[in-house]
Amino acid sequence: MMDVPKANQSQTPSQPWAGQNGWSPASPQGAHYNPLLSFQHLSLGSPSDQRTCVGHQQASSCQSDNTTYPYNPHHSPPCASDAEQSGKQVNPDARVSLMVSASSHERILPPCSLPLTNVGTQPRPPFQMHFYSPYSPYQTVSPAFQPPYIHQESLNGPQSPHQKHLPISSPSFGQCVGQSPQFSPQPSFNKEAPDIHYHASPTLQQHPGRTSTEFVTNTVVQDGSFSPQSPNSESRYGLDPELLPSAVKVMADDRSEWEGKVFVSKPFSCVPPLATTSCAIEDRGSASPFAIRSMSYSVPCDGQTALLSRLPLGALVTPLTEQNAEEKPLTVIKESERVMSCGWCGASMCPAMGWQDCGQRFYCPFCGKLSEVPWQHYQPTKGVEGVRVDKDQRPELSMGSYEILSPQKGEPAALLLAIDVSASALRGGHLEFTTQQILTLLTSLRREDGVDVTDIRVGLMTYDSKIHLYDLSPALSRPHMLVITETEELQLPVREGLLVTLKDCIDGIDSVLQLIPQFGPESDDSDGVPIELPVKAGLAVLQALNCPGKLLLFHTAPLIEMAHANSSSGFFGSNKPKSIFQPPESAISLANQCVGQGCGVHLFLLSQQDVGGAWPGHIPYLTGGALYTYSHLEGELDRERFSTDLKRIVETNTGYKAELRIFVSKDLRVSGCYGLFIPSPSPDQVTMATLDGFTTLAVELAHSRPVDETRGVSLQAVLSYSTQTGERRTRVHTLTLRCSPHLEDTFRQYQAQTLLTFYSKKIHCAVLERPLQELREELQTEVTQALASYRKHCCSSSVSAGQLVLPQYLRALPVYINSLRKSEVLLPGLRSSVHSRLQQRCQVLNMDTRSTSTHFYPLLLPLPLSGDNSTSPNPEKTLRCCAASLEPSGLYLVHAPLTLLLWVGTQVPSSTLVELFNTSCFSSLPSGETKLPVLDNPLSINIRSLIHTLNSQAPCARKLWVVKQGDTCEEALQRHLVEDKSPNGGASYADFLYHLHVNSVRFLQ
Repeated sequence: MMDVPKANQSQTPSQPWAGQNGWSPASPQGAHYNPLLSFQHLSLGSPSDQRTCVGHQQASSCQSDNTTYPYNPHHSPPCASDAEQSGKQVNPDARVSLMVSASSHERILPPCSLPLTNVGTQPRPPFQMHFYSPYSPYQTVSPAFQPPYIHQESLNGPQSPHQKHLPISSPSFGQCVGQSPQFSPQPSFNKEAPDIHYHASPTLQQHPGRTSTEFVTNTVVQDGSFSPQSPNSESRYGLDPELLPSAVKVMADDRSEWEGKVFVSKPFSCVPPLATTSCAIEDRGSASPFAIRSMSYSVPCDGQTALLSRLPLGALVTPLTEQNAEEKPLTVIKESERVMSCGWCGASMCPAMGWQDCGQRFYCPFCGKLSEVPWQHYQPTKGVEGVRVDKDQRPELSMGSYEILSPQKGEPAALLLAIDVSASALRGGHLEFTTQQILTLLTSLRREDGVDVTDIRVGLMTYDSKIHLYDLSPALSRPHMLVITETEELQLPVREGLLVTLKDCIDGIDSVLQLIPQFGPESDDSDGVPIELPVKAGLAVLQALNCPGKLLLFHTAPLIEMAHANSSSGFFGSNKPKSIFQPPESAISLANQCVGQGCGVHLFLLSQQDVGGAWPGHIPYLTGGALYTYSHLEGELDRERFSTDLKRIVETNTGYKAELRIFVSKDLRVSGCYGLFIPSPSPDQVTMATLDGFTTLAVELAHSRPVDETRGVSLQAVLSYSTQTGERRTRVHTLTLRCSPHLEDTFRQYQAQTLLTFYSKKIHCAVLERPLQELREELQTEVTQALASYRKHCCSSSVSAGQLVLPQYLRALPVYINSLRKSEVLLPGLRSSVHSRLQQRCQVLNMDTRSTSTHFYPLLLPLPLSGDNSTSPNPEKTLRCCAASLEPSGLYLVHAPLTLLLWVGTQVPSSTLVELFNTSCFSSLPSGETKLPVLDNPLSINIRSLIHTLNSQAPCARKLWVVKQGDTCEEALQRHLVEDKSPNGGASYADFLYHLHVNSVRFLQ
C-alpha cells in the first residue's frame, strides 16, 4: 500500500508506483531539471520553422507566415483553423502549445472541475520529480462526487487547518484573474503557416500572497457520472483535453481529402489515405496500401539516420486482402505465360526489375544480380528508361499486384464437423439447436457471388472419451458409425466415405444430426474431455485423404488442463506474468502438424468457463482459426451470434497451406515478423495453415548497408496458397518506396495508424517472453525519444520548450500509444479475466490496420433523438472518446471491432425511448446484453440499419450492450473512453501527452 504523505510534504512518486502504471521509473542521468520551471507564461505564437523544403510528388510546398490573429473564445476552437480546413494543403508539423506555470510543477493540480482552497502563503520548496507518474492502477474507482472537495498539498493527504473554500471563477478563456485585461494572454495562430497549433491554455488564477501564478481551466461543477467535468476527463496539469490533437479530426480531414477520389498507387508515390478512409485504389505499378502499407514512405538512406528517428522501419502485409467493389479484380495469369522469376533469390517479376542489354537480362533489386531472359519470353526495350515494349500487356511488368495460377492442382479443401456428445453436452440441452443450425447451413450453402458449392467435401464425427466416425458413402442405405477406442495412437479403420461431397451425403448427414440429441451418455465426463482428442482425430482424417480443410469443433465438456500448461493462479502477484500467454508445448506440437496439413481449427465453446481450466484457444488461433464462446446457447442473442459465426466461417474466402515470403532490397534485411503464426527460423518466411482477407502481419526491416537513393527501396510479398477448389495460386505484391538522406522526410512520411498496428503486433508477440511492465516502459521510451529526435533534428532553435511539435501525420500518435499502453492485455485491471486477455491478444494480432485503429480508438457515434430528422445516423461523424462528449440528453453508439455499446443518458426524451425501446420509463430500460425491438418507425429503422452495417464490417459477430447512465454497466463503457483515465489505472490522454512532451524535452538536456 502506498504511503500517504502528510500536508506540506513533497509528494515524490516511488519507483514501484511508477512502474505499476507503465511509466519508466528511471530518469535521464544528470541533475534534476524541469525544462518548464523557468517559464511563467509560454507564448502561443508560432515561431517560423526554418527548414528546407523537399519537393515530392503530390506534396505541397512549405510556407511560413508570421502573421498572427487574436483568438476569440466565443468562436470555434483554434484547432479548426483555416489552414487545417483545406483538404489539399499538407501541413508538415503540428505543434501543441502546452501552457503551464511554475507552480503547476511544484504540486499536483486537482481535478479542474473541483473547487480549490487557499493553502496559505507559506513559500514551499519546488516540487521535483524524477519521472512523472500517474495514479496507481489499484486506485481504480473514483469515489462519488461529494462537494465541497478540499484541495490538499498532496493528493489524499490530511487536510491543513488553514484551508478555506474558494468559489470557482469563470473568467473568459485565457484571461488572467486578478490582472488587468491588457495583460491577459492572447493565443494566436498562423493562418497559412505549415504548423498547426492546438492551444491548451488554462486560465491564470493569482492567489493572494503567492509569488507564482497558477493555471486553472474554466469549468463549472456538474452532477452526473459522465459529464464534461468528470474527474476521469480532467488533466492533472490544467490542460483542456478538448484542445489537444484529435484522432477524430485527423480521420475526418483524411476523409474529406480522399473520399470519393481515386488514389493512384505507383512507384515512389506519396503517403496513401488512412486505413479508415474508404477510397478506391488504382494500381499503376505499386501494390495497394490495403495489401502492403509501409511504416514510412520515405526510407532513410543509411542505418544511422534510421536509428536517429527512433521509429521502426517496416511494413504491414495483408496478403489475401480483397478488392473493393469499385476496383478492378486482381489479374490472374498462367504460370507458363509469365516472365520468369529471378534465378538467384526467387523473387517474382515486378515493375521494380531493371532491364539491360536491350531486354536480354534483367537486374533484380532484391539480390542485386543479373538474370538471363529465356528466348521464349524475350522482348526488346524502348526509350531512355529501357522498358519492354510489352510492358502494358503483361501484368507482372506493369502492376504492383497480380496472381499466378499454377498448373498443378491438389485436393479440394474439406469441411469437417466434430460434435461433443459427452454427458455434459447431453445434459446441456442445446445439442438439438446446434445440429439444426448445422443442417440449415449445409442445405443453404451458397457463395455470395451465387456459385453453388455443394460439391465441397464434408465429414462428420462425434466424440466423448472415444471418437465416433461416420461412413457417409452414398452407396450405403444409411451412415455407419465407426468407434475408435484407442485414442493414444489413432488409426482409421477405413478411409472411403469419411469425406463425401455435400450433394451426395446431405441426406445421410441429416439422419445423423437428428439422432445426435437422442444419444445416451456412455461414460461420465466429470473429469472433462481434452481438446486435443478431436483435433487429432480430425487431423488424421485430413492426412489420410491428403487434403486441407477446416475443422469445426462444437465442445461442451469441462476443459482439461493441458500437459505442461502454466497455471493462471497468482498472476497479479507473480514476478512472471508473461507465463500466462505462453502456449504449452503439446499445443504447439499439435498446431505445427495442423499447419503442415493446412487444417484450420475453429472451436465453438458452448459452455463458457470464466474461471479455472485450461484456455483452449492456442491451437485454433495458431492454425488461422478462432475461438467462439457462448453461455450455454440459452438466450436468443447467443443463438443469433452462433448462427452468424457459423455461417461466416464457412463462407469466408480462405487460403490453405499458405507460405509467405518477404523480399526486400539487397541493402536491407528482414529483422522480424510479427503476427498470429508459429515463428520459423527465418523471419522472412512464414507458414500458415489457413488465412483470410483480415490476416495481417507486421514486417520489421533493418539496414545492412547504405541504400542507393536513385534506385529507392522495393518490398515484395509472395504468397503461395491453395484455394477451396484445390487450385494452387501465387499472389505477388510489390511496393517501391523513395529514399532520402534527410531525417525530416522520413518523419513526415509516417502515419499514426500504421505505427499503432505495428507496435500492437510486436508488443503482443513479445508478451510471450518479456514482462508487461518492461514492454510498457520500452514503448513509452521509444516514442519519447522519437519526439525528442524530431525536435532536435527537424525543428529550428526558435521552438520553445513549451511547444509540443508533431509531424503532420503523427498528430494522433500519442492518443493511440496511450490507449495501447493501458489496454487490458498490457495493463490488467482487478476485474480482468485471464481467458479474456488471452483471447483479446490473439484477436488483436490477427487484425488489419483498420480494425486495429478502431479497437484502440473506438468510434463514438451520436444518434438522432427523433426519426423526423432529415439526416440519418452517419457512421463517419464521430466524437472524441471521452466522457466530455457524452451529454445526459443524448444517445451514443460505441463501435469497436469486438464491442458494440449503446449509451443512454438520463435526460433522453421519453418519446425517443418509446420509438427505440418501446418504453417511456428510463428505469425500466434493459441494461446489459440486449436486442433492440423491431418497431415500425423511422428512428428504430435507421438505428437498427446502422447497427447491421457496423456488424457486417466487424471481424466477428457481436452482441449489443445497452449502458444506462449511472448504471453499474458503465465500467464497460469507461474502458472504451480511451482519452479518459481508465478503470484499470491507465493515465488520461492529456496527462500522457504532458508527460510525453516534458520527458522528450528532458532527453535533449
